[in-house]
Amino acid sequence: MRSHLTPTAVLIAVAALLVSGCTTETGTTAATAPPAAGPVAVLPGLTVEPDPKLHAMLPEAIRATRTVRVATDIPYPPFEMYENEGSRQITGIDFDLGQAIGARLGVRFDFKAQKFDGILPAVQAGKFDAVMSAMTDKKARQESVDFVDYLNAGPGWLVAKGNPAGITVVTDACGKPVGVQTGTNHQKLLQQRQQLCKAKGLQPIEILTFSKDSEAQLALRSGKVVADYLDEVTAAYVASTADGGKAFSTVTGRAAVGEYSTSPMGIGLAKDHAGLKEAVRAALQSLMDDGSYAKILNKYEVPNIAIPKATVNGALD
Repeated sequence: MRSHLTPTAVLIAVAALLVSGCTTETGTTAATAPPAAGPVAVLPGLTVEPDPKLHAMLPEAIRATRTVRVATDIPYPPFEMYENEGSRQITGIDFDLGQAIGARLGVRFDFKAQKFDGILPAVQAGKFDAVMSAMTDKKARQESVDFVDYLNAGPGWLVAKGNPAGITVVTDACGKPVGVQTGTNHQKLLQQRQQLCKAKGLQPIEILTFSKDSEAQLALRSGKVVADYLDEVTAAYVASTADGGKAFSTVTGRAAVGEYSTSPMGIGLAKDHAGLKEAVRAALQSLMDDGSYAKILNKYEVPNIAIPKATVNGALD
């Protein structure tokens, strides 16, 4: 029903609107809604410009806060790590690539540490919007998040320098204690390897799980385990950097690690954020197309783990 307003009342109403702004469905006012960010210097020699069209693809809530909350398990070099001992400044492949994707989308990818086995529950609980933590895209995990696939790498063994345990084929680990990070695809693969031990009449692998891979590395140093089963890229990085390359060696290849699927690593994205996976996929593809993606991988000397196209939920199993 219409009512009559006096001129004074009209002026008061207009003033109130000017103060409050027009409120969106998210509760953010038009006057306070942050615009897309400007160019971001991701690496020396790599500055990423925002794309307004990709920014517009993002869910309204993320455009309003201009932030994507990202969970990552630290350390897992070279994917995620602190710049130096005692620092809380994150760096690594996932961090740099996240900054580039965020810059292209005109938002900030805000990385926070979260234990690996608690990452997916944290996303489902609404604590995070995304996961960038060298996570393998698996069909079972797609029940919790959608994946934008971005890398592909197989497992490897990290062993003491010179490989004193003599692991050359996967059954060399039978009857021996080996370490693995809990909740990872590598843990699942190791459990599958038990069938190979059984088929040869050997004792099963003694699988010791650790909440962080750095703890598995300490167990390897102390002799508690003879090997650490992890991503081949991380194994190579740790072997080349720990104690100046004098502490560890790596053993890779399908004969040594066993058969595995070609499921890629994926950026996990909350299912209740309509448009987020499409925006992230498009931003990642644009970084692949303009060479930014390759520059980030080249920084860490791992161009061989690149994939040619950003896809969604590409796991084979």
